[in-house]
Amino acid sequence: MPRPTSDVQAFEAHATDADLDDLRARLDAARLPEAETVSRAASGPHRWAQGVPLADLVDVVHYWRTAYDWRAFESRLNRIGQFRTTIDELGIHFLHRRSARTDATPLLLTHGWPGSVAEFIDGVDELADPHDADAPAFHVVVPSLPGFGYSDKPATTGWGIEKIAAAWVELMGRLGYSKFAAHGGDWGGPITTVLGGRFPEHVLGIHTTTAQAPPGLTTDGLTTAERKWTEDTRDFWNRRAAFAKLQAAQPQTIGYSLVDSPVGLLAWILDKFAEWTDTEDSPFETISRDRILDNVTLYWLTRSGASSARIYYESHLSLDPELKVDVPSAIVVYPHDIEKCPRPWAQERYRQIVRWKAAGSGGHFPSLEVPEYFVKDLQEGLAAVLAARR
Repeated sequence: MPRPTSDVQAFEAHATDADLDDLRARLDAARLPEAETVSRAASGPHRWAQGVPLADLVDVVHYWRTAYDWRAFESRLNRIGQFRTTIDELGIHFLHRRSARTDATPLLLTHGWPGSVAEFIDGVDELADPHDADAPAFHVVVPSLPGFGYSDKPATTGWGIEKIAAAWVELMGRLGYSKFAAHGGDWGGPITTVLGGRFPEHVLGIHTTTAQAPPGLTTDGLTTAERKWTEDTRDFWNRRAAFAKLQAAQPQTIGYSLVDSPVGLLAWILDKFAEWTDTEDSPFETISRDRILDNVTLYWLTRSGASSARIYYESHLSLDPELKVDVPSAIVVYPHDIEKCPRPWAQERYRQIVRWKAAGSGGHFPSLEVPEYFVKDLQEGLAAVLAARR
């Protein structure tokens, strides 16, 4: 395996004590609105009808200020291995965990919004050196999207999904991986789709939780369950996607609040984790407060509330409707995800689906909600992808 080029530099995360003290001071001085006017029952999704309930936010803010340990997450990132390189004049941050196995395949994992590299840290070790000797092993690379985390913030327009995909090919090449597999969800889904469609000479195959059907397809011939998927997805985009439309139109405006107020940032992100996870009431039924706060604090310390929102300005509804993916593809649909694509629709774009799976539980953040299932499905899906290449 070729060695990384000298353009790749080791990186360590280390927030200053002053930044952490400032965060706690801002949390302590936060001005909060009055409670929501909908039902304040002990539990149930209706509590969240107007957004994050005041009592829930107060509880998380208190924990964030008095008990949460950023240093533990920071050390975890550093132990995995962090690096940066400059591509098209933009610094790109990434995690890189090489496997000890000689038969390991390079694997690129791409997160979305409001996620980060924090989505994948619990699965990196198992993907690199699986306990099951028969499971595939991977050299795992997890980049931070431009404008997210420790990647630089673009100073000009143009960093949409097509440019990001091309940058990922360049990144993998610099690590000595001329051919690799790729996975992505949320924004990582369309980026991974572009990788498979535009760069088949480099991409061995893909795995995604966010399959992207071409526009304009009819529901004729779909099963009752598949029609329900399309109705749920249409309902999401018509009635529950104000955040996407706002960030696509005016990311700078919302960005002032997200960069200036940690409570505002927390509420903006927590609302999505609550609605998009497979839970009865709170996202903390399946995801720990610490892991969600790892993600939110990463946004806060890197001041990436505005810069991360701009991916919607750059790329909302921008996937080429004619793009076809001919590399082997594994697709999984989680029941509480915000977009669920029927297989007949997916087949119009992904023309070599080698594995299709409908999971029994989980939502938009499966690597955090059902981490063991997510890793096993990723292993099995990519095993099918790699087998199709032989």
